[in-house]
Amino acid sequence: MTIASGQPAPGFDLPTDGGGAVSLDALRGRNVILYFYPKDDTSGCTAEACAFRDAEPDFSAANATVIGVSRDSPKSHDRFKAKFDLNFALASDEAGAVCEAYGVWVEKSMYGKKYMGVERATFLIDAQGVVRGVWRKVKVPGHAAEVLNAVKALA
Repeated sequence: MTIASGQPAPGFDLPTDGGGAVSLDALRGRNVILYFYPKDDTSGCTAEACAFRDAEPDFSAANATVIGVSRDSPKSHDRFKAKFDLNFALASDEAGAVCEAYGVWVEKSMYGKKYMGVERATFLIDAQGVVRGVWRKVKVPGHAAEVLNAVKALA
């Protein structure tokens, strides 16, 4: 499935770090930055999470909530969040249903081996639940700033 700008965002209801939960319905009225990443505490994922962490006050000022999603467990998210002092929710999609709904569970290739994994991707969802921005195969440097500029342009 491919999600495009202008489409309603697929709903989700996921457990988060700290024993919490997050759903798209509960976030109505706020812009949502839903970013998917492959694995807690790996180099690219850490750099991306820290960039969103550092920009979180700016996202908050733009009425936006940042949520990181991977297939790691809530317990793994707890460790990752504590280690890097992350200031936003990390949602656990262990079953992969939300990754499938957003089209980020894809075939990847490394060292000639093919396997299924999470594609680094970000979705900007407006306060009404409509997708307003899609970034696929994200390159981490400068990405958080680019997404922040897109959120500010919604205002």
